[in-house]
Amino acid sequence: MREAGRKLKECRQRLNMTYRDVVEASRKIAERRGNPEFSIPLSRLADIENKGVVPSIYRLYTLSAVYRLDPDELLRWYGVEREDLAADAASIATPATALVQFEAEPAPDTPVPDQPEKAPDLRRTTHLSRLLRTWGTMPLAMLKGLEWKRYRYGFIGTEDWFMYPLIAPGSLVLIDEGRKRIASGGWTGEFDRPVYFFETRGGYVCGWATLAGGQLILQPHPASRCAARVFAYPAEIEVIGRVTGVAMRLDLSARRRARF
Repeated sequence: MREAGRKLKECRQRLNMTYRDVVEASRKIAERRGNPEFSIPLSRLADIENKGVVPSIYRLYTLSAVYRLDPDELLRWYGVEREDLAADAASIATPATALVQFEAEPAPDTPVPDQPEKAPDLRRTTHLSRLLRTWGTMPLAMLKGLEWKRYRYGFIGTEDWFMYPLIAPGSLVLIDEGRKRIASGGWTGEFDRPVYFFETRGGYVCGWATLAGGQLILQPHPASRCAARVFAYPAEIEVIGRVTGVAMRLDLSARRRARF
């Protein structure tokens, strides 16, 4: 942490600012934000620079503002790689299906790579190779040519067997928010029938759907042994979007047999 403190000291010196200048600037930010936690006392600033003391999240914000630093860069100085957030999250299994709330849009200067070893994380396209190791397989083609602002990610809960084996528990799904209309036909089999991601009062769900009057029938894969669910539409269920890509593990057969 002393290395991070040294870099912060160099930033302050490049701006020709004294300790008291930074303290006064932090006081103004604290007043502007209406929270004294953004203020940095002189003694604490000295400890951050010289003793490896880690600033609070509020003071990290203040230092970023005062020194004109990218917050992500400042976090990296302290060993926090935000680019790894999606991959780290992917390594943690959760029972319930949920949306992934990380930004899906890559940085403007970050192209989508062609090779897995150059693939990025969910936001910056740099750590997809780690996700490949986590899930087992993922078609990189689904990442090419996307209008990123339209897409979100969903994580299928580790106990959500509703669309198994088409979409296995623990899968990552790509959701096109621009395609929310429930199709009534046009498919020839289960692989081209639209799958949708929904939000309900009880959480998130993913499956096939049929609209009938004021009801939405959420339909499971026949092999899942799950029952269909009926919701008042749109009062009880909201369409997040259509699932257009899936990354999933391929080693769930033993767990499946143990479950039934």
